[in-house]
Amino acid sequence: MNQRRNCGFLAVMTAAASILTPFQAQASMGYDMRERVIELSGITDSNNTWANVTRGEFAKMLVLASEHRSIVSPVSSVSVFSDVSKDSQYASYIRIAAKEGWMSGYLGGVFRPNDYITMKDGQRAVLAMLGYTDQDFTGDQTGARTAKFQFLELGEGIDRRENEVLDKKDCINLLYNLLRTKPKDSNTIYGSILDCVLTADGEINPLNMVDNSLKGPKLVRRSQSLSSVIPFDTSEASWFLDGKTVYEETVKSALTNSGYGVIYWNPSTKTVWFYSADGDDEDTGRVAIRGEVTHIYYSSADIMIPSAVLLDNDDEDDPQAEYTLTSSELQYAFSMYGTVKVGDEVVLICEKTTNQNGEAAYRVVDFLEL
Repeated sequence: MNQRRNCGFLAVMTAAASILTPFQAQASMGYDMRERVIELSGITDSNNTWANVTRGEFAKMLVLASEHRSIVSPVSSVSVFSDVSKDSQYASYIRIAAKEGWMSGYLGGVFRPNDYITMKDGQRAVLAMLGYTDQDFTGDQTGARTAKFQFLELGEGIDRRENEVLDKKDCINLLYNLLRTKPKDSNTIYGSILDCVLTADGEINPLNMVDNSLKGPKLVRRSQSLSSVIPFDTSEASWFLDGKTVYEETVKSALTNSGYGVIYWNPSTKTVWFYSADGDDEDTGRVAIRGEVTHIYYSSADIMIPSAVLLDNDDEDDPQAEYTLTSSELQYAFSMYGTVKVGDEVVLICEKTTNQNGEAAYRVVDFLEL
């Protein structure tokens, strides 16, 4: 397999785009960029940001935002709380979050994993992760914690009272704020453990995370094992399938079912993003599409600039779909000056959306030559 050339700028832009959407340069850090930082770090995805977050889900986010992410096992051998089975998908994360003092249980030895996380819980958790203990707060413990929380600007982007429930967007903001904050008695930001670097205006630079750490894309076939492709222990990895957080076994099943897929990985954070040939079951999402280039269409405004390609592929739903080229780098690669010609076999990594007529539309964000 020969991977595509001219990948300097394209590797930065489209590797992130294959996970998310292309980064747009901007002076200040808006929510979209915060969301991308959290996704790139492997802490959580950006699906269903309106949904309230359970205590079990929040425990997983905390662990994946910590150094423990490299040692946590998806299968727990013990049950710490009576209402958390050792077979629960959150058992290992809850055990670590409780042991480290980021979260605590209730009287009777229960954790209430399905209850929703509150602003008060979130404050206590991130302060504990920054190294603050009960001894750092005198008098009114809750009031003192809130004051420290506000002083460190950990609540930026969150408009919740102490006992109000946090949704996923709130948690993304909370964890982003954690990453850019210096722990107690430290001169470096907490996010340095995940290769985060601040810009001049004190925000985390997602492009630096992509440029320095993200590897891929690489085609994986059904006959290959994921462990033969990824240069670290896959049991220690955080996994994303078509943009959603999953377990390794789910990715293995997707590879078996679809026959092939495309992966990217971050060796520093031990995060893997897999895009299957079947893609998401929903109407929109990210998908890998393999086929022979049969047509390259050019813009009517400039006959030198290709605007879309057509593949002879095995997609029964959209066998004649056009795939729009989204950047100058992609347009160059498919132009008369680039490396891809009609008759070449490629894998396109696409964003699948639905147009106004309810028809599927595909936007190419990266590709591989085969």
